[in-house]
Amino acid sequence: MAREHKPVSDKAEGAQQNAPEKVNSLHILTVNTHKGFNWLNRKYILPELRDAVRTLSTDIVFLQEVLGVHEGHAARLLDWASAPQYEFLADSMWADYAYGRNAVYPEGHHGNALLSKFPILRHENLDVSVSGHEERGLLHSVLDVPGQPEVHAICVHLGLQESHRSAQLKLLCELLDRLPPEEPVIVAGDFNDWRRRADAQLAGSGLREVFVQTHGEPARTFPARWPVLCLDRVYVRNASGINAQAHRRRPWSHLSDHIPLSVEVLL
Repeated sequence: MAREHKPVSDKAEGAQQNAPEKVNSLHILTVNTHKGFNWLNRKYILPELRDAVRTLSTDIVFLQEVLGVHEGHAARLLDWASAPQYEFLADSMWADYAYGRNAVYPEGHHGNALLSKFPILRHENLDVSVSGHEERGLLHSVLDVPGQPEVHAICVHLGLQESHRSAQLKLLCELLDRLPPEEPVIVAGDFNDWRRRADAQLAGSGLREVFVQTHGEPARTFPARWPVLCLDRVYVRNASGINAQAHRRRPWSHLSDHIPLSVEVLL
């Protein structure tokens, strides 16, 4: 027997028409900003970096080594941005941003940041520093993407020593294991994993590296002029990645000491 269809009220019809269109993919970029200086620390290039990032029409940007405050640079450089670097980069292109302060020193502080065209519902910065050594963090942001469950974006910057990285990856896995198992997760950033040990450790928490899946190996990203080490990564869970690119040509090769990575993440 056919079911009787009830008429849709004007209010319900209007709500349906005004509902945002479902988003099925996210264009993401990850870049170690090198605190706004070129690879030799001789030139302040944050305005050029902002111009370059804008050309990619990116939805979410994962930033590492981004300055919140630096009084010395502000006093010395005439074109130094008055706003924190993540705000300067976000400008009018990304509506929301989150910042996780990791390293604090007399002149200021730096850390990880996330720029997003979608609302950031909440965020937290997990301190994964090894006592007495480099200050490191995991910036976990939860995004409101139309038509999707909550999307988790975790911006990563791990230590230079392998034993530290192993401990920090364990903390990342513990964070991942606490998240709802069905929700999409994107983890990106500077892993400093030159020995390529992270994949095996993260696989237990369901993460897969996009460049390995699409190209057979992680991208070479460091040093930017002659990239030989695979330090930067993009991992996903409950999602897949396509169009994975390492931006090795100018202007990118002159805007940091790391090569940026971009990926289209399918939800």
